[in-house]
Amino acid sequence: MGVSHPIFARQFARASVALDAAGMAAHRRRLVTGLRGRVVEVGAGNGRNLPHYPPAVTGVLAVEPEPRLRALARAAAPAARVPVTVAAGLGEALPVADGAADAVVFSLVLCSVPDQSVALGEARRILRPGGELRFYEHVVAETPGLRRAQRLADATLWPLFCAGCHTARDTLAAIRAAGFTVTEVDRFRFPEAGMPVPASPHVLGAALRP
Repeated sequence: MGVSHPIFARQFARASVALDAAGMAAHRRRLVTGLRGRVVEVGAGNGRNLPHYPPAVTGVLAVEPEPRLRALARAAAPAARVPVTVAAGLGEALPVADGAADAVVFSLVLCSVPDQSVALGEARRILRPGGELRFYEHVVAETPGLRRAQRLADATLWPLFCAGCHTARDTLAAIRAAGFTVTEVDRFRFPEAGMPVPASPHVLGAALRP
């Protein structure tokens, strides 16, 4: 089960290294700090989050549909401090039993899933009651001017060149609509310097499955 985007995968893999050096690695570390038990990471990409998982995590199932990125995640797995299994799969049909996860992690992936409500419903399905959703995503802007730029980007070439990515999604609203209780949210711009672009507004936070 997978989706092949070879050109995007190559570009993403190169860009992720530069973005981590520019400060994204610190956000990745914050994303997974304090997690424990069994974790499912949805859309693990090339595995840039894996080295940051804390030792209290007993295992990570890293699900990635894109073959090239999945191979890079497998190559990155030995550098993690916790056991990691990398598997093919889609956010809309996770290869995990009901209630089997203590935490689910979304990192720069809810922008590109075909249907956020389905992917978040799957996350809720596999989480145990009281389990935690961690998210780090670029989202719809709070300012009208940048929102207009996002809508224009999404209506033209952005999704085509970025493997279905949409910049104007209200991901926080989607998380709440899926039945999660948001407990932490940090809004910020990334990168901090320079002119804002459609993908600049970010959120990083946590939510609980009731």
